[in-house]
Amino acid sequence: QVQLVESGGGLVQPGGSLTLSCAASGSTFSITDMGWYRQAPGKQRELVASITGGGHTNYANSVKGRFDISRDKNTLTLQIDSLNPEDTAVYYCHAEAYSDLRARYDFWGRGTQVTVSS
Repeated sequence: QVQLVESGGGLVQPGGSLTLSCAASGSTFSITDMGWYRQAPGKQRELVASITGGGHTNYANSVKGRFDISRDKNTLTLQIDSLNPEDTAVYYCHAEAYSDLRARYDFWGRGTQVTVSS
């Protein structure tokens, strides 16, 4: 089992910055790729940014130049700049992992609320 715990969400004014963190724990599973997803009310969950085990990053077009994803061991970070109201959503941490039997699993955090409002 892998546990993912997000932190750093909150209320921010438009144009402000925020840093989200995700702490992953698990000894039996080996985490490979990780990413951040978000879901706004009435909208589908969408991929915001991802990072592979080799360090390759990918971003949604709507956040390019404003969001920065990074990983240090099992700690995933999302640095967000120039926030706008459209960024308001619940942000979820995701991890792809493999067991010692080489089976693939997907794990999700409970999410952290980001609200951008004046």
